[in-house]
Formats: sequence, structure tokens, C-alpha cells
Amino acid sequence: MEDVLIECSPGISGDMLLGAFYDLGVPKKVIEKPLNELGLRDLYHLDFKESKSCSIRGVKVKVENIDCNPVKRTWGSIKELISNGNLEDKLKEIIYKVFESLAIAEGKVHGIKSEDVHFHEIGAIDSLVDIIGVCAALNYLKPNKVYCNEPTLGKGFVQTEHGKLSVPPPAVIELIRQKNIKVLSSRDSIEGELSTPTGIALLANLVNYLEPPTKYSINSYGVGIGNLKFTFPNLVRVYKITSFEDSFINDNEQISPKCEEISIQEAWIDDQTPEDISNFVEKLKVEGAYDVSYQAINMKKNRIGFSIQAILPIEKKEFFRRLWFDYSNTIGVRERTQSRWILLRRRGECPTTFGNIKFKQTLKPDGSITMKPENDEVLRLALEHKISTEEIRKIIKDSSKKFKAFENWK
Repeated sequence: MEDVLIECSPGISGDMLLGAFYDLGVPKKVIEKPLNELGLRDLYHLDFKESKSCSIRGVKVKVENIDCNPVKRTWGSIKELISNGNLEDKLKEIIYKVFESLAIAEGKVHGIKSEDVHFHEIGAIDSLVDIIGVCAALNYLKPNKVYCNEPTLGKGFVQTEHGKLSVPPPAVIELIRQKNIKVLSSRDSIEGELSTPTGIALLANLVNYLEPPTKYSINSYGVGIGNLKFTFPNLVRVYKITSFEDSFINDNEQISPKCEEISIQEAWIDDQTPEDISNFVEKLKVEGAYDVSYQAINMKKNRIGFSIQAILPIEKKEFFRRLWFDYSNTIGVRERTQSRWILLRRRGECPTTFGNIKFKQTLKPDGSITMKPENDEVLRLALEHKISTEEIRKIIKDSSKKFKAFENWK
């Protein structure tokens, strides 16, 4: 399976990225299908045109707003539009994630709840086309992994519906902070907005690794041209590549744990059976909760209830919030955002006396690697061979050969 590499040179925007995917070979009907299914068919006209930037050819995107009654959309209205759309689940999820991250960032910088954010530039029809179109293009290509180099932000000022804002805009700064994105900068930073909120939100939610692989071959590529004119080519390239490495970690590189934001949701419930609580906990896990814990507690009127706490991906907190009210009897959910530091890890397998066994590796801050077999594998072998799990682990440890990774460190 091929990978995708996005080259931000010098920065990134939604329209440049969309133009590059089209130039790469993504059909226009693939890009427009989800837009039409969301009821936006009569609100825009999308055109892809051959263009040049400093003599380098590419494709420039032009979105014409033909909506006779344009509205300023809120995050709530966009969320409803996505939820009610007839889209496949995976595509719906990635579109939702991009818009939610923008809503959270805008809410943070303006000091309001994300649900109350009124989208201006982001809610305009051209931004809807850019975001939904890029998500549709990537969903069509179905790459194994998505890589990207660090973007440059620029400097100066940009005119928005909030007035004249400094570059980078506040929403870009907040997205970079939320997602822990590395950016390039220098004393001679380029004048102008090189990376837009839409471009950074797409990068933050669609890219797996914010650095290119060190060894790869290029199978094909597309070029998207931007609207701003500089003394250098203003473009974004998207490559289809085959990468030839399973790790970004150099032998002598000092690695620190990765910091990320998580959402913690919890509730106390005293009017559901243990079976229902067990089913609800399993539902949370199946839908992607990082971890769920629950325990019996004494509640009001001397009733025995359950305290349930779920650790969740920050971008899915609203989705999980709905699950509490749809699948449990609680009438309220406590929620907070926290940071956590996690060690990089990856899954793979090793040949052993028992055949190929699934393992998990963990990368320590000093660069050393610990490795252990998956517990499900150990339990399966103990039952098959009728010996203790301790003995199974010893045999695996003594007979395991070279680790083969299924994925990159993450």
C-alpha cells in the first residue's frame, strides 16, 4: 500500500492542498460527491485550472459562491450538516474532526465555548469545499500513512472578518499548541500568511507523521498553486510514495515522551443494573476510549451505584458526551481537559518457538527500547499448551528473534 507525503513549500492552505490532490489524479466527482450529499450542490461552483507560480506549473482551485442567501454558519449548524449527511462513516469522522478542532481553537482564542463559535472564514462556502474536498480526496486514496514536513507560518498582518490580525492568526497558534505541531521559523520570516487555519487544521488531523521518511521512492505527485504572489514558488506538493523504513528514530537520538491533550468524562450512576453498566463500559471501549474504569460506590439514600471514568481522545469528546446520554441513565456528565505524557510505542511481531507472536515495543526517553508479547497471545498459548503464563513468557523471551514492526512509532 502506498503512503502520501505532503510537502508544504513554504506553507499550507486548504485550496492549495485540494489543488494538489486533484493534480495527483483524484477525480473531481470524488471531491464533489460528499459536498452534494451534504446539500451544498447549489451553493458553489468548483473549478480547477492549470496555473503557474514562478514558472512552476500546477493546479489552482477557484470556488465561486453562488448562494443567493449566504449565511454565517455556527459550529452547531455545521455539526448538524455533517451528522445528517449521507456519508460513509470514516469520511464523516475525519470531516468532523477537522471542523471540531477549528471550533475548539476559535473558542479558545475568543474565550467562548466551542459550541458557541460562529464560523466566518471557516464557515464560508469556499472553506467548506476545501475541507470536505481534501478529506474526500484522502479517503479516496486510502494511504497507509500520511507524512508532512513542518510548515512555515509567515509574518505581518492579514485581513479577516474579525478585523486585521497578526500573522500567524490566533487560531493557527492555538491549533499548533493543541496538536503539538513543530513549525519552521527564522529571523528572515516571509511577509504574508503562509499557513492558514484551514490548512493547519487539515494537517493536524490528517497527517500521521510531521516529518518525511528518510528513505522513500516517488510514484507520482500533484502540485497545488496558491493565490499569493511571492519571489519564490507558492505551492504545495502531494506525493504518492513508497517508504522503506519502519522507524524515524536514529540510534543516537534522544527521545522525549509525547505530550497530548485528552478529555476525561465521568459520572455516578445508581439506577442501572451491573449488566447494563458492563455493556455501557464495553460500548465506550469499542468506540475508541483510551481507557475506562468503574467501581461500586455508596450513593444517596444508601443506594449502591457505580462511578465510571473514561479517558478519551480530545477530538471525540462531543461524540462520547452523546454516548453517555444515549446508552446510560445518567442525567449529567463531568468533563475536564488534561495533558498527558506518553512514551512512543509500536506494534509488531517476532518469530518464536510458538511461531510468529505479536509484540509491543516502547521507546524510553534515553532511546532504549523495551518489548513484551501481547497478553492475549500469552493467554492463548497457555490455554493451548496447558502450562502457566509465566512459563509461556519465559519460552517466548528465550526463543524470540528479530522484531518486525507493523507500524511506525506513535
